[in-house]
Amino acid sequence: MSTSNPKVDSRIVTVTLNAAIDKTYTVPQFDLNHAYRVNDMVATAGGKGINVARVASILQQPVIVSGFVAGSQGRFITEGLNREGIAHDFVQVPGESRVCITILDPAKPNEQTELLEPGPRITPEAMDALSLKLQELAKTSTCMAFSGSLPMGCPTDTYARLIRDVKLSNPDLRIVLDASGDALVAGLEAKPFLIKPNEHEIEKLVGKTVQSPEELHACIRNLMAEGIACVVVSLGKDGAIAGYQGKLYRVTFPPLEIVNPVGSGDSMVSGMIIAFERGYNIEDTLRLGSACGSANALMIGAGSVQPTDVERLFADVHVQVIPVEE
Repeated sequence: MSTSNPKVDSRIVTVTLNAAIDKTYTVPQFDLNHAYRVNDMVATAGGKGINVARVASILQQPVIVSGFVAGSQGRFITEGLNREGIAHDFVQVPGESRVCITILDPAKPNEQTELLEPGPRITPEAMDALSLKLQELAKTSTCMAFSGSLPMGCPTDTYARLIRDVKLSNPDLRIVLDASGDALVAGLEAKPFLIKPNEHEIEKLVGKTVQSPEELHACIRNLMAEGIACVVVSLGKDGAIAGYQGKLYRVTFPPLEIVNPVGSGDSMVSGMIIAFERGYNIEDTLRLGSACGSANALMIGAGSVQPTDVERLFADVHVQVIPVEE
């Protein structure tokens, strides 16, 4: 497996409607109702789509970031992307982009506290401007990934509308949707190529409680039958169950010494997008996605990987076809 040499005719666009400054504090023995001096802080341009783009950039896949930014915090985001060498083309809106704070305690590696600001309110005029921008970007791209929560002012069918609009510009565009709740449910109407719900989010999609592996498998098959080519259900430390072109796959990987799990889902999405762009088979696509997600968990900052970690972890990911009768 090589994490270099991308196809020269491919470009990814990631869309972050609610971009953020991601701040990560490391606070030993963190608890409520105490005052702490933070000695270790990392601040980066963030938001799920930006995390996807950062991993793609690290692995040398051409990528451009779009969405909304606002105010001085929006300038911090764009300046941070400039320093990282990540191309961007945002719509500027009034207000302030949000700050998202993650507090980590080294003694509790599987726990984190998150404080998420709401971000700016988006007007219909701003949404129209973004739609036109994305339609232009779609003409020269091969994949567009929509990731994250909807900002204030955006109706629940926002992703569905944007997906339909960019498909008009480029019917061959591969669409990825990594959202949750009503935004994901509504977005499915536009038939994205790939979705990555977790165990709880898939229950929202199918409208019922999933009580067994067999029921989960049936839900994934139903989503594929409805026109979603690739469905990946994240199971956290237990790996994932994926469906692609009618087949199911179980994905597992060895336990890790986790530093920060925030951004691992975005990194997994990025790895899978890169693999599809480079023509990998589905087994290696799932391996690269899982390797990127795992590599991110070894980093203090969200949405970042070391290529050497990705290479090493790729070999440790196990992908097994799930028989139809299971």
